[in-house]
Amino acid sequence: MRPDTGTRRLLLLRHAKAEHPDLISDIQRPLSLVGRRQSARVGAGLAADELLPDLVLCSASVRTRQTWDLARAALGADPTVTYLDDLYYAGSRALIDLVRAVSADVRTLLVVGHEPTMSQSAVALAGPDSDAATLARVRVGVPTASWSLLEVPDWAALGGGAATLRKLVLPG
Repeated sequence: MRPDTGTRRLLLLRHAKAEHPDLISDIQRPLSLVGRRQSARVGAGLAADELLPDLVLCSASVRTRQTWDLARAALGADPTVTYLDDLYYAGSRALIDLVRAVSADVRTLLVVGHEPTMSQSAVALAGPDSDAATLARVRVGVPTASWSLLEVPDWAALGGGAATLRKLVLPG
């Protein structure tokens, strides 16, 4: 049997717009009405681009869970999802470590998380073949409900500069 050498696709999605209610912890903040609409558009956009994830790693916060649930409904797919407390607290190094541990048979991975980790991870992973304009935009941070597409040769060998940043999709 020949080893699989195909490209993997990594999608880094920042959660949609959240409320800022008083007397509620940050991890419990829900999506706003704008965020709910954004989430549905994310799912529809991923489906239109034929970016159906095999696996979703989602922060355990309320707003990331809601973002994924609404995006999934519009996506028309039901991939395996793992909710991780670690993603709520993760910096870019920890996020990259989580991605490295993903099974080689996963072709498209979606990570639903928070800023600044989503943009910092995309920048850290972006190699010399990355789209220069996209990389410049991601360097300044990404707005809610935006997602980056990176192409990765192998999850296990993932490290700084090892991916190709192809695009950033901003909320409509």
